[in-house]
Amino acid sequence: MTENRKYQKTLLACYLGFVTQAISANFAPLLFLTFQDIYEISLDKIALIPVVFYLTQLLIDLGATKFADKIGYRICVVISQVLSAVGLVLLTVLPEMLPVPFLGILMAVVFYAIGSGLVEVLVSPIVEACPFENKDGRMSLLHSFYCWGAVGVILGSTLFFAVFGTKNWKILALIWALVPLVNVFQFLTCPIERLVEDGEGLPLRKLLRLPLLWMMILLMICSGASEATMAQWASAFTESALGVSKTVGDLAGPCLFAVFMGISRILYGKMSAKLNLSKTMLLSGLLCVACYLLASLSPLPVLGLAGCALCGFSVGIMWPGTISLSSQKCPKGGTAMFAFLALAGDFGGTVSPAMVGSFSEMAGGNLKMGLLAATIFPILLVAGLLALNRRTNCAIQK
Repeated sequence: MTENRKYQKTLLACYLGFVTQAISANFAPLLFLTFQDIYEISLDKIALIPVVFYLTQLLIDLGATKFADKIGYRICVVISQVLSAVGLVLLTVLPEMLPVPFLGILMAVVFYAIGSGLVEVLVSPIVEACPFENKDGRMSLLHSFYCWGAVGVILGSTLFFAVFGTKNWKILALIWALVPLVNVFQFLTCPIERLVEDGEGLPLRKLLRLPLLWMMILLMICSGASEATMAQWASAFTESALGVSKTVGDLAGPCLFAVFMGISRILYGKMSAKLNLSKTMLLSGLLCVACYLLASLSPLPVLGLAGCALCGFSVGIMWPGTISLSSQKCPKGGTAMFAFLALAGDFGGTVSPAMVGSFSEMAGGNLKMGLLAATIFPILLVAGLLALNRRTNCAIQK
């Protein structure tokens, strides 16, 4: 019990790590129109900001397979928090310092995107290495803090702008930068264990030859795609379906989605000892398919919004659940396995929203058709889980 209590500080640092990632991912998009007005940046350039953010994360996910174990978890995760704080601070000064403000914004985004990518790769194995029981429940609870961080950033920023105006956005950026700055000291002093001891982990080449890893990568791509597609299009969908303003759309769409996703992860975290992870994920995948179909095919806008919100509940367990399944079935995968899973999730989350936009454009601007096309991802997730369960059953029978 005393041993577990010692690692509560590690858990707190990891929770704040995911809150930091939520700040990095969700704060700048709230300022897109502000950037357009203040710095006279065109919308096609502004659209490059999330592209640069997620592309940088993808590169860090890939690079972490090589350097994370060599440098060590503590140094890497402390750097992640420092870069996240520095990136948010630079966002307030670089656009004014450089002759091209847009270049300053992109440079700041790269800084905190590197921090965000390191958080994504490292925080899950740090928690997995802690000597806790019921680790899949812990993992689900851990990932819920990204959801609550996203809700906090959206609601907190909306309230701040309503009271003080968007002209004071730089003050808010500095306030948000305090979160990773404080967490630097948490990670410097908390106990951090290695996931696998030196020489015990699978070599990279051997890991990449495992069919199981590629099955998990497929599940992770579908998890990231199912989550990011609805999350990123929720606001636009709510605005177009209900005919409301962007502020209401942001609150009713992404906020509801994140709240339901957070509730799902907390519930599984509390009940995981009584639930079978793979069966729970399978049921969640089927619910996700139903939510996508409801959002894209329902003639009633309110039902479409319900499908959008409930989709958050259905995808909640997918990302942390795939990580937990991978740890259970390949305990010697090490940091490289977590990095590849993060890379796969980010890849799915990058490609699928763009695919929805393309299909919607081809359908004459009909967003529902784009969401209908994206239903392929939860369908593939269900198929992958069925194949994984069948393989496991066959192995037990042999």
